[in-house]
Amino acid sequence: MDTLPVNIPGLVWAYRFSPESKKAARLQNSATAAELTAEEGFYWLHLNLADARVPALLDTLGVMDDAKSALTTRDTHAVLTVDEQMLYGTLVDCQREFDQDTADLGWLHFAISDRFIITTRLQPLRSVERTRVMIDKNPGKFTRPVDLFELLVTEFQRTLISVVIELTEELNLIEDFVYDNAPRDERRRLAPVRRTIVRLHRHLRTVLALMRRAAASDEDEMPFGFDDIAGRLTSRLETVDHDVYALQDRARLLHEEIDSKLSSETNRHLYILSIMTAFLLPPTLVTGFFGMNTANLPFAVGDYGTEYAVGLILASIALAWWLLKRVDIL
Repeated sequence: MDTLPVNIPGLVWAYRFSPESKKAARLQNSATAAELTAEEGFYWLHLNLADARVPALLDTLGVMDDAKSALTTRDTHAVLTVDEQMLYGTLVDCQREFDQDTADLGWLHFAISDRFIITTRLQPLRSVERTRVMIDKNPGKFTRPVDLFELLVTEFQRTLISVVIELTEELNLIEDFVYDNAPRDERRRLAPVRRTIVRLHRHLRTVLALMRRAAASDEDEMPFGFDDIAGRLTSRLETVDHDVYALQDRARLLHEEIDSKLSSETNRHLYILSIMTAFLLPPTLVTGFFGMNTANLPFAVGDYGTEYAVGLILASIALAWWLLKRVDIL
């Protein structure tokens, strides 16, 4: 592991590609910005936006102003721009921790020309890390900067597939409880799953629309080779978009099923309370009548007055039961 001080501000890693020799050399931390362009070929520079010196570094590398703004922005929405044979913007990705992958969304900013691909981010991202691993395994596969862009989007699609599988398993567990005989409120457990699915679908649809628009740009404007990969990337993203949409429908139906079961349970409780009220109302009227402090109340004089009052209470309950049965409530 390279532990030397970093000379390039915000450096996460940097590769220099030589298409002729089909090799990719990873630069050491001690490398300078001048070494990126010292030889033929192209380079990939991956930077951490937490370093405030990154904008000055981009000026040193001669990045045009619009691309520089795209690389240093803190916006959290997808953007894809084709201009002057450059491709730059922002893509959505999933974050990763040191010891595990997550479904939390992060943002990858990029700029591509025929000489470089520069990417920036604030949090570590799953697709970017897997792209780096693929480069170490098969560096000869990448002869153009757009090849790396294609791999980044492809790995993003694979990340989405793994997230869809994880969310599907979570929905399976929730579904088992929802359709169980014992009623359980799984709305708290379902809510974060639905929120993740909705956010993924929204950003994925945006990326798809941007990819189609970029593919329709003038050939003179787009980077060399991008028109070849745009159709493949769009097909890949459309496939996973169908999966995310199906997952969104399933989560919505589960939420409706939970609401339906809870409504049925609430109605059952209200029914029981209504029946109890119907049974207790006549006895309440009887006891209220005999509780009045007025003269000449029935059974106030003589023996067995209380027994007669209890008999009236029982008779009123029996009358209420008969009426409820007659109107088919019981």
